[in-house]
Parts: sequence; C-alpha cells; structure tokens
Amino acid sequence: MEFPSPTMRVWTLFLFLLLLKSDVVQSASDYLIGLGSYDITGPAADVNMMGYANTDQIASGIHFRLRARAFIVAQPNGNRVVFVNLDACMASQLVVIKLIERLKARSSSRMTKAPFTPPSRKKGRNHRRTHLLNRYIVTSLGFVRQSFDVIVDGIEKTIVQAHENLRPGSIFVNKGELLDAGVNRSPSAYLNNPAAERSKYKYDVDKEMTLLKFVDDEWGPLGSFNWFATHGTSMSRTNSLISGDNKGAAARFMEDWFERKGSVRMDLVGFENDGVPRRISNIIPSLHDNYHELLELAASFRSPLGKPATKTSSIARRVRGVLRQVDKPRFVSAFCQTNCGDVSPNVLGTFCIDTGLPCDFNHSTCGGKNELCYGRGPGYPDEFESTRIIGERQFKKAVELFNGASEQIKGKVDFRHAFIDFSQLGVNLSKVGASEVIKTCPAAMGFAFAAGTTDGPGAFDFKQGDDQGNPFWKLVRNLLKTPGKEQIDCHHPKPILLDTGEMKLPYDWAPSILPIQVLRVGQLVILSVPGEFTTMAGRRLRDAVKTVLSGNKGFGSNIHVVIAGLTNTYSQYVTTYEEYQVQRYEGASTLYGPHTLSAYIQEFTKLVHALISGQPVEPGPQPPDLLDKQISLLTPVVMDATPIGVKFGDCSSDVPKNSTFKRADMVSVTFWSACPRNDLMTEGTFSLVEFLQGKDMWVPAYDDDDFCLRFKWSRPFKLSSHSKATIEWRIPKDVTPGVYRIKHFGAAKGLLGSIHHFTGSSSAFVVA
Repeated sequence: MEFPSPTMRVWTLFLFLLLLKSDVVQSASDYLIGLGSYDITGPAADVNMMGYANTDQIASGIHFRLRARAFIVAQPNGNRVVFVNLDACMASQLVVIKLIERLKARSSSRMTKAPFTPPSRKKGRNHRRTHLLNRYIVTSLGFVRQSFDVIVDGIEKTIVQAHENLRPGSIFVNKGELLDAGVNRSPSAYLNNPAAERSKYKYDVDKEMTLLKFVDDEWGPLGSFNWFATHGTSMSRTNSLISGDNKGAAARFMEDWFERKGSVRMDLVGFENDGVPRRISNIIPSLHDNYHELLELAASFRSPLGKPATKTSSIARRVRGVLRQVDKPRFVSAFCQTNCGDVSPNVLGTFCIDTGLPCDFNHSTCGGKNELCYGRGPGYPDEFESTRIIGERQFKKAVELFNGASEQIKGKVDFRHAFIDFSQLGVNLSKVGASEVIKTCPAAMGFAFAAGTTDGPGAFDFKQGDDQGNPFWKLVRNLLKTPGKEQIDCHHPKPILLDTGEMKLPYDWAPSILPIQVLRVGQLVILSVPGEFTTMAGRRLRDAVKTVLSGNKGFGSNIHVVIAGLTNTYSQYVTTYEEYQVQRYEGASTLYGPHTLSAYIQEFTKLVHALISGQPVEPGPQPPDLLDKQISLLTPVVMDATPIGVKFGDCSSDVPKNSTFKRADMVSVTFWSACPRNDLMTEGTFSLVEFLQGKDMWVPAYDDDDFCLRFKWSRPFKLSSHSKATIEWRIPKDVTPGVYRIKHFGAAKGLLGSIHHFTGSSSAFVVA
C-alpha cells in the first residue's frame, strides 16, 4: 500500500533552516554561498522499507546510495539560511530536534527552529517516524536507531561541509515546463474542483520546474536545487533495494554530467544514446586494442581468496573520490519535492493486472478490487527502467534550465517559522457578505486511506472514493478507538477508519503540533509544509502568498513562490475542500478535516505578513521529544559465519573462465558475505567494478552510487549466520572496452561482537 511521502518520497528531502549571526564575512557580493553533500544510506538488510508500509518489503541490498544535499545562503553582514534536501521518504520532527541539539553544541550562534522537506520517495529504510501511527513505524517493527543516526549524522556533516565551503557568489533562477514526468493519479477528485478554477490551468498537475543555480565568484557553477512535482514511486512495493527513486537518480545524473563537463577530457564528455551522462571515460586514459591480448591478460587475474580489509578500504576506492577536483567542492544537485500529493510518475496510466484493461475511473478498482489496479511507468514492466526514464527527464530539463539561467536573485535573506496546533485551530472562512469561524479536527484517517493508491494499492475490500465506510471495518476500528459524534461530524464526509488524533497510547498516534515556515532568498520565497499538498491545494496556497507579497513594494513584480513539501515532520496529505468531498486516498489522508487547506493558507499568510513587516512571530507550542519513548523490536545481528573452508569474500559464483561480455550484458558475481548492518559503509561502497589500467593497476570505475550496479544481499533462512552478496553489473552502452573485475567489501560480526572487515574479487573478464 502506498503511504506516501518525497522514493524515499522518493522521493523529497529535508529542509532545514537556520538563522546564524556568527562568522560574518566581508564581501562585495550580495551573498555568500556554500553547498554540501553526504551519504545517509542506512541498513541494507532486515529493515522494513519506507513508504508503502508493506510488511513484506524488507531491505536486501542497494540500488544506489542515498544522500543529503544542502545549500547555505548568507548575507555578508546579516542572516544566513540552510536548506537540506534528503533522499528520503519524509521528514521527522525528532530528526530536527536532535540535529539542532548537535548544531548548537558545535556553535554558540543563535539558531531558530526550521523545517525539513524530503523528495517524497518511497524506497528509503523505515527509521525515523516518531508518532505511532504513520503506520510505517508499525510495519518496521518500531524505531530503527541505526537508520535514525545515519540520517542525523549525514545532515549534520552536510551542513558543516556547506558552512566550510562558504564563499562569495551569485544565485540565478529559471523556470520551465516538463510535460512527461507526472500525471494526476486522482483525476476524479481534481475534477470536483470548481470549473472556473480549473479553467485557469492547462494541466491537472503542475508541470513547472523551478531551478536555482549557484555560482562561485571564482570557481564558477557550484550546484543547483530545483523543485518539481512528481512522486518518488517509480519503484514499486515489491522492490527490496534501497533507492533514491527517480529524483535521486536525476540528482546523480546531473552531478555526473557536470563532473564530466568540467573534466580535462572534454572530447569524451557527452551522453549515452539514452541521455544519461557518461560515467568513467575521463578516468581511463588508454585502451587495449588487441582482443587476444586482453583475454590473456584477464586470464592472469583469477579470483583470489577473500582477505581482511580495513574500515576505510571501500571509502578509498570510491569512484567519485577519484573524480573530485583538488581544493574545489563537489558539484551538488538536488531534485526537491513540492506539491506532489496527487502526482504519479507512472505516466502510462492505470491498468488492471488481470485483464490489462483500464481501471475504474472513480474508485481505481478492477472488478471491485483495488489490489489489481496499478499505474504503469514509462519503462513498464521494468521498474528500474521507469526510474531511469523519469529521472532522466527531470535531469534533462534541469540541465536546460541550468544552462539558460539568467535572472539573478537579489535581496534580503530572511524567514519566519512557527509551530501550530492543527488539532483544533480556529479558521476564519470568508463567505459572500460575511465570514464564519470554524475549527479543524483532531487527526483521523478515512477508509480510502487503506485502499492505497495506484502507485501502491492496499489490501482487503477497501477502495478509493469511499465516503460511507464498511460495517465490518467499523467494528474492527472500534476495538482500537470509537470516534465520538463531534469527531465524526467534524471530519464529514470522511468515514473514520482510524481516530489517530485521539489515540494516545503508548504515545500520540499522529502529530497535532506542526511546523510551518516561510523562507526568503531575494525574490524567491519557499513555503515549507509538513505534508503532501495536491496540485490544486498547492496552487491555492502559492496564489494566496503571492497576493500578499505582490502588495508590498519590497518585492518586485517578479516573485517566485515554491512549495517545499514534506517538511520537518509528516502529517499526511492536504487536499482542497472540494477534493476532500470525493474521499479518494489523498482526501482520506487529509488528517485535520475538510478545512485543513484553509488553515494552512490562513497561517502562512500570517507568516508572510510578519516577514514583510519585519515583525517576529510567536513560536507556538513546542512538539514533544519522543526519543525516550521509542519502541524497537528489530533484533540485532547475532553473528556471521561461513561454511568450513570458506573465507568471507570468497567467490561463491564467479564469472565463467575466459569470459567476454559486451555492452548491455549483465555480469553477476556472488560472494560469501556478512550482514550489511554490521557497517553501513557510509561514504564507502559494498560493490565495485574495477578497470585494468596497463598491466597491473586496477582503477575504480563503478560503485554503489551508479545506476548500472546493484548490490543484493541474501541469507538461506531468517536465522542463518551464513549469507551471500550478489553484485550485478549491467554494462553501460558507452563502456570503455578492456579488462574488468568485480570487487566486494563487507564487515562480519564475530560471536563476541567484534567487527572484522573483508574484501573479495572476481576473476577478471573482458568487455569488448
């Protein structure tokens, strides 16, 4: 079942904003800018995957690694802000709380609270949800500390790196339409919006990408961050490999594109036929031309026995470490999430898996069953190909906007932040000739929530578009908590399946106190929202804010307003009042009742007025720190072992002797391995493809960060101490011919708890 997000909404990112007064630097530039990036890949085994809340979706390897990416913008004599984007499903207030504690310990600077916004991905590890419902913490067997820690560590290091990279520079903004990377997955709800409102827009999803380009005064371009609405659900609920989904893929494609673009071997820079940037051409200075010589050379490198390694061995062999220019920061590109609530990357439409016919329009069912209705990505039936294609489309548009960015950002750096209790918030609704004050509701989930979406259907007999409920499931619901009449009336027409806002044991099942924030960098204004706004809900919020800003002379006529979705904590979805009446998945997941969007618009306009006037805002009620109340049922790794006579890192299944492969072939090698939870290999790699340079020098060519390489881990049964790692390399179309081998890094846990690192290599083979 798809319980979205930013894969790993998918996926977008954490947004973290800080106001710092220290380390003032004198500069003639309008801004100081700094970018950073760090590995946040969590345990690649045993942990439930994030996003679909599917108990059977347990991590067993890596598609490609996850990263935190940050930019800092500072006025030389004034404020500075930090925006952090994560390859993660959603944000968590607990992550923010613990991160602020760490940053305060590092600095005496004054810091304010701030938001996070992930790219709405679905393929991260389940780790950081701290309210009991958000079903994710149930399916993950509770809180996973290892995953939580690597995210907090990674964000901290990303921010520190960006801070250390601060230098005078400029920022540019550009916008453009991307037409083929998202479709509306709840069109029947969208059509319930007023016809006059819909007529103002050409499409039923937002097609506009907004991009920031960061340029160092001396070094030139440093990176880009963009916002575009599409879910990180190209990878399905059956995938078990950690993945950044389409947005994470787009980020890697763009970062690699720029590194190639800036490399010395400019003659070799370019794209494959499918548009993905070339990966290794600039680190391979020469080729072997004689095929028979290559075979003889490869035959001299047979698979050795596994051998001990150090903790840093895999870090030293990282490909991107080889590519990085000396004394110049790595180019950072982030693909951020915005109002993606009803936007799917599965652009071919929804079809019944039993008949192949289109699904029912109103309920997304097939013969009355939601489990049979699935959206199809452009690479159908290959979800990896769909991820690549949607990622590539975003990447190509971003490159176009990056190269064409000419409007310079100028003006103040500022923000306003507040915590708001959304459980019973008074909202002033304007009506013709009068106004009415209503209240939002304590959180509750509707029946259609359990139906999931066409990106990830639910189970049993739930369906989207259900405004009545079912007597049997109401009986089951009442065993947990029976909603009162006031709660039922408040949420009408939503039939309540889970009364999460009134369920308090062992702690709150849903958040009531939410962070909202407005960030200003010149004429760009970012609205940080702790949920997933649908297309029309996002349009209404942006328009309301832009109306307020346009009436102030401090802003010119050219104002750019973007929504950063899933920020700082996660509170499900936000639909328009009209979409809510239809009770599809997004409406059933709008926690605080039919007027949730009106509440957001009211509170954001207050923040914007304060921003314009330079007035402070009340901080609001503080959210609880629930770390000490977390429950974890995930058992630790007991020990790792190999069969008698076998070493960790030995090849269990090697490449065939004297083998030759060609482009588009898949090379697969299996090693005797150990549980990946023993060492996350942060900023390192479990898998590596090496190229033979000359007669005896092995050069790293592809690693965990590459789309063509997959690391798969398995054990024969759940409690077995034996395990294997299979590394699959799908040879790229533009690969450099020559001699290659596949290498594996791992860490084994002994009976007494000590960790021992190891490595192993396949026999060499020829790629012709």
